[in-house]
Amino acid sequence: MRILFTGGAGKAGRHVVPQLVAQGHRVLNLDLVPLEAEGVDNLIVDLADAGQVFSAMQSYAGFDELEPGTGLPAFDAVVHFAAVPRILIKPDSETFRINTLSTYNVMEAAMKAGIRKVIFASSETTYGVCFADGTRKPDYLPVDEDHPTVPEDAYACSKTCNEATGRSFHARWGADIYGLRINNVIEPHEYAEMFPAFLENPALRERNIFAYIDVRDLGQMVERCLATDGLGYEVFNVSNDDLSVGLSNAEVRARFYEGVPVKREMGANETFYANAKAREMLGFRPAHSWRDVLEG
Repeated sequence: MRILFTGGAGKAGRHVVPQLVAQGHRVLNLDLVPLEAEGVDNLIVDLADAGQVFSAMQSYAGFDELEPGTGLPAFDAVVHFAAVPRILIKPDSETFRINTLSTYNVMEAAMKAGIRKVIFASSETTYGVCFADGTRKPDYLPVDEDHPTVPEDAYACSKTCNEATGRSFHARWGADIYGLRINNVIEPHEYAEMFPAFLENPALRERNIFAYIDVRDLGQMVERCLATDGLGYEVFNVSNDDLSVGLSNAEVRARFYEGVPVKREMGANETFYANAKAREMLGFRPAHSWRDVLEG
């Protein structure tokens, strides 16, 4: 596939884009800084500028695409990961402006360019737990895609607005638009660096609902979305199968989630951030775990 990817130089993108290239896809990365990786083409684009996005959405990816003399090739899909990645980087109003306006611009340009698939990064923060003022517990466990999304911070608000934007563009244009509610992204080297502290003090993971997503498995999730057509508008939790702490599922519930309803029986190490929908509808199968590194 010929893919337009935004935010490829970010923490997730710099792993996911090379995975897509390794699968044989042609990728043009739109970002404020280029991704220096083999086989990746880059355009420097301010996604909050609609004109730049419209132009980039109908662009050659590289000089080699001029050689056939058959005109401008079209993109098959858009993967939109670019964003201000959390609160407390830019002022709240700027975080909200950039994240919502860039997503609107990308989706509008994609639809009007005739692209029939957009995959965009939403967030675990939409459930209101991560950046709450004080401790907020989920309404029930495990947290699935039907759980209420009632955030109170600029970043999470921008992501819930982006989901509404995706739903609206699907309603008008009928394209496949898949939102990924991505949990805390972990790079392979971070297991040895970060997870010993999580084992020592499990409370460090409460705001992430004790979950995580290995960036390589996030790449698999994107691949499964690209390969699965006809779902319309859908949102998916994206997480690994196990908890990010050494306590069992029952021990975490007893210590941190007393009184929180449990919707179904759960496995000994099963994540509280349910990924069953992605497994059932997309064939998503996470393959990595911190346990492979720290217990291996």
